[in-house]
Amino acid sequence: MEAAGEWALAFPAIDRLKFVAMLRGSQWMVLPGREPQLLREGDICLIGRTAYVVASDPALTPLNGQDFYGANCDVARFGGDDTIGIGGSVTFAASNADFLLDRLPEFLIVPRASPASAAIAALLALVSKELERDMMGSEVVTTRLADVLVVEAIRAYAAHASPLETGWLGAVADLRLGRALRAIHDDLAQPWTVAGLASVAGMSRAAFCAEFTRRIGQPPLAYLRAWRLTTARTALLRSDATVALVASRVGYTSQSAFTHAFRRAFGCAPKSH
Repeated sequence: MEAAGEWALAFPAIDRLKFVAMLRGSQWMVLPGREPQLLREGDICLIGRTAYVVASDPALTPLNGQDFYGANCDVARFGGDDTIGIGGSVTFAASNADFLLDRLPEFLIVPRASPASAAIAALLALVSKELERDMMGSEVVTTRLADVLVVEAIRAYAAHASPLETGWLGAVADLRLGRALRAIHDDLAQPWTVAGLASVAGMSRAAFCAEFTRRIGQPPLAYLRAWRLTTARTALLRSDATVALVASRVGYTSQSAFTHAFRRAFGCAPKSH
């Protein structure tokens, strides 16, 4: 987007992860229930499943952004190029969208001044240069750079997330809960118990269960079950592994127990995948 003067665009909530990065100038990000945030040159933000407005002034009445861009339009121009921003979306398989988007913040911003922003600055420079060159293969290059840009933004945010922050990234950043989460992710087949995970975290069973539930939004074993089943469904979709093998890899000793849990979670049998 290239813009100058007064302008504002509104976009609806969609099941995707959106990134917006500023190459020049600044713009306001306006999201429901939040104070407007000013995005400056070199800053990047990620937007989850929420409606939002981008504007030169948060007080302006926005136009419908989807109508303005229209179908298959990659560039929006408002009278000049005092402000230049790039944006893109990361979409997920429908089967995993809810699980992944529910664990990421609706909005996060990584300022240029962030200690972890060096990689992001380098990526933005590469993206900007690639857009200017407009050479053969440019779409492939910019798409790959955008993928890395999103990963680096999440890394930078997570590295400096407050240990008291609720949500999945905040829990990962917590010294104690983070140990338990990494243990789950590293070894899904382990027969984890609340007591075992509490021991990994270095907490009492009751304190661990209460804090995990408060921060993540579900009890430890419910989270473990959801992660196992989502991982299993992805494996069934992407490989020729048998249901029994996939069940074993994610910690189920009984194929029938796995099938029952899978059907209860997704409304269909594993073999349908």
